Amino acid sequence: MIEICFVCTGNTCRSVMAERIAKKMSKSMGLKDLKFSSRGLQAKKENITDNAKAALKQLGYDSRDRKSVPLTKLNPKTIYVAMTDSHKKAINMKNCISLSELYGEVPDPYMQPIDEYLDCAKLLEKNVEVLLKKIKNFRSV
Repeated sequence: MIEICFVCTGNTCRSVMAERIAKKMSKSMGLKDLKFSSRGLQAKKENITDNAKAALKQLGYDSRDRKSVPLTKLNPKTIYVAMTDSHKKAINMKNCISLSELYGEVPDPYMQPIDEYLDCAKLLEKNVEVLLKKIKNFRSV
């Protein structure tokens, strides 16, 4: 089992969207034994934002409500995927990568119009696809 945790600041937009995108995309790619979660470096148990839910729903992903979860304990067996290089620096572990090492960092859409959230989700799709292809290629070696 490979555990992957997406990390952003508040866990109300980017990381939770990445988690939900990864869950659906991994199933469609036939990848098994992957467990996805998300956390926020400054999460305060707030709901996923309405625009994040709307963007997920519009693109065909799980759009249910969920409270943000703070990143309080690091597991050395989990792969952490940070939304930005500064998030990666804050996590400061060998088993942490930044989206800039995949497809590219994703700007925070918090408090922005729905179009920003849709752009964010589409960038997350590209990053998740790169990540999952790397996992699939690694497994076939």
